[in-house]
Amino acid sequence: MKTVKIILSLFFFVSTMMWAQQPQVKIGVVDSEIILSQLPDYKKAQDQLNEIVKKWQNELDSLSMQYQERLDNYRKQESLMSEDVKLKEQQEIMKLEQEIYNFRQRKFGQQGEFSQKQDELLTPIKQNIIKAIEKVAKEEKVTLVLDKAGDVVVLYSDPSYDLTFKVLDQLRRGKVK
Repeated sequence: MKTVKIILSLFFFVSTMMWAQQPQVKIGVVDSEIILSQLPDYKKAQDQLNEIVKKWQNELDSLSMQYQERLDNYRKQESLMSEDVKLKEQQEIMKLEQEIYNFRQRKFGQQGEFSQKQDELLTPIKQNIIKAIEKVAKEEKVTLVLDKAGDVVVLYSDPSYDLTFKVLDQLRRGKVK
């Protein structure tokens, strides 16, 4: 019985020591939407992107109007056209349709100019935010930082773990290296 008590005591002591040596996980939370909305550089980039989209949308609207007018004229005149003229007009309409499709892909497709411009303007801003988050996390001795605004669902977070405004402060002071 005495041996069992010694073994249990030893087991308890060893397990307690092992648990005490485990690094403690400290979790922090940021809201990237708040951070982005407070950054003048982000607002400026968004304004530039909106201007580009507006310009391209106007061009697309113009192409679409040309296409629609051509199609309407064709439908009205179709019965009066010879087969050769019909065929030529159909080809022109299809050419316009293809031009509209190509324009959309070139400007707004996954690898389009909008996507490239967005990356060009926003990547440096995002990198700066990540550096600020890393700096604040190290200062606060945080092991893991979650983004409340992202796809990660944070159902509750203690406000004392929210690093959003510390990250914003870091970005505003410009001391991110």
